[in-house]
Amino acid sequence: MLEPLLPKILSIRRIPGADPALLRAYGADPDRHRALGLVTVDQDDPTYVALDECTKHARVDVVYAKSFYAGSRHASGPLSGEILGVIAAEDPDEIEEGLAALVRCLEHDACFYAANDDGSIAVFPHVIASLGTYLSAQAGLSPGDAMAYLVAPPMEASLGIDAALKAAHVRAVKIFPPPTETNFAAAWLTGDLTACEAAAMAFAEAVVDVGRRPRG
Repeated sequence: MLEPLLPKILSIRRIPGADPALLRAYGADPDRHRALGLVTVDQDDPTYVALDECTKHARVDVVYAKSFYAGSRHASGPLSGEILGVIAAEDPDEIEEGLAALVRCLEHDACFYAANDDGSIAVFPHVIASLGTYLSAQAGLSPGDAMAYLVAPPMEASLGIDAALKAAHVRAVKIFPPPTETNFAAAWLTGDLTACEAAAMAFAEAVVDVGRRPRG
């Protein structure tokens, strides 16, 4: 059983009536969007999942989501973390609903796990049973599709992705070779839910194995 490394929400704020210039700068459309919700978190990949979750519970668009270079340990300030995510809506109440879904996801669903005893190797073998509008668009899939979202350090991820692809009837939607902005590597795989779960399990097992036997 892998030990969860729970993400920490560092800041969360709302702008009920954002200036049009700011809306445009963050990818929103002033003709459709008036309110913004902003969040920073110390784990980026769970936050991308949580932002996607927003779109399943509220009429919001994810207009901006970027990881910060080198990760949360090298953040620009104590509230910067590893990512800034921004959602936009016409109605500020929809922002509240979206942010509530995001918080629930980060507190109870999406997180990294410790792949070794001291937690120095982190793995993200996450399965999204039903994609929202944000990640489905990013992945070129349809809302409602299942997806395995797999992340680990470079060597561990490379072996893990290979194991995942061989373990189940899944296909690679995107593979992110190292280094990502946070110096990891990742893959998005799709198939039916059972196949995605099997692939994620194989990925996690391979990451743990590399950590235990780094030189084979």
